[in-house]
Amino acid sequence: MKPMTLILGMTTAIALALPAMAEITKPECVAPAQPGGGFDLTCRVAQIGMAKAFDRPMEVTFMPGGIGAVAFNAFNTVRTDDPNGIVAFSTGSLLNLVVGKYGEYTVDNARWVGAAGVDYGAVIVKADSPYQTLADLVAAFQKDPGAIVLGAGGSVGSQDWMKAALVAKAGGADPKAMRYVAFDGGGEALAGLLGGAIQVYTGDMAEMAAHMDGSLRILGTMSPERLPAPFAEIPTAKEQGYEIVWPIMRGYYVGKDVSDEDYAKWSEIFAAAHKDPEFLKVQAEKGLFPLPLAGKEFDAEVRKQVEQLRGIATEAGLIAQ
Repeated sequence: MKPMTLILGMTTAIALALPAMAEITKPECVAPAQPGGGFDLTCRVAQIGMAKAFDRPMEVTFMPGGIGAVAFNAFNTVRTDDPNGIVAFSTGSLLNLVVGKYGEYTVDNARWVGAAGVDYGAVIVKADSPYQTLADLVAAFQKDPGAIVLGAGGSVGSQDWMKAALVAKAGGADPKAMRYVAFDGGGEALAGLLGGAIQVYTGDMAEMAAHMDGSLRILGTMSPERLPAPFAEIPTAKEQGYEIVWPIMRGYYVGKDVSDEDYAKWSEIFAAAHKDPEFLKVQAEKGLFPLPLAGKEFDAEVRKQVEQLRGIATEAGLIAQ
């Protein structure tokens, strides 16, 4: 199996003027998981970074279930034309969509409106873990893969499972034989790691921005090159000899029946935010890196990534050929 490397097209969105906000009267970002973790983080970027676009604070609400499936269903039934709500999603959400974990829904069942930024996968252990380096972990897999308990915010076949599978495969283990614990979101997975329920968490670098207090150790990033501060001292998997690269696009969608006018307004807000120093500051504080895409350009990037993920999932045996 070839290394699973996902490439993002980094085109530049056109910054448009901030629109009048008559229709978007109660701005809300829905995080489709429990508090903590990547979806919560994604909503905080919008809430804080776009505060000046609204005359009231953006509300963040939580809608856990099915690693995003419950929220996707809600915005295809009771909230399909709601102009006020945006929903956080990631590359993992798109993978779940591709492999059928959202039922019969497809990429056409949402309007993809804007990016929060790009993130990268990470291999994380507790600070007192016996695994000091990624090589230590790979060697443990080579010796006895059944002795290691991994976990993340996604079920078997999810993005986080894929990241764990890449680590297991680097150690010569069969990914399908991994001892893997699925949590409903990164917050629960981190709690499981700190509580000893799992030994290794295959999470995201952005989540680690708030956990650089010495309680955790990041064995390697799944970025093509080292990331800037506060992660500059963390080696990539590639520089340690393992061809593991996994970028994570983070962004937002609205219901598929949201009007063209309201979709355009949200798109303009995101395009303006991507040029706003306040948004960029929050983005950086949350551990994300710029991905200035909004509206039609963002929709095109989502669809491109969906096709890439379809190929990866088929190669991994998650989709029947």
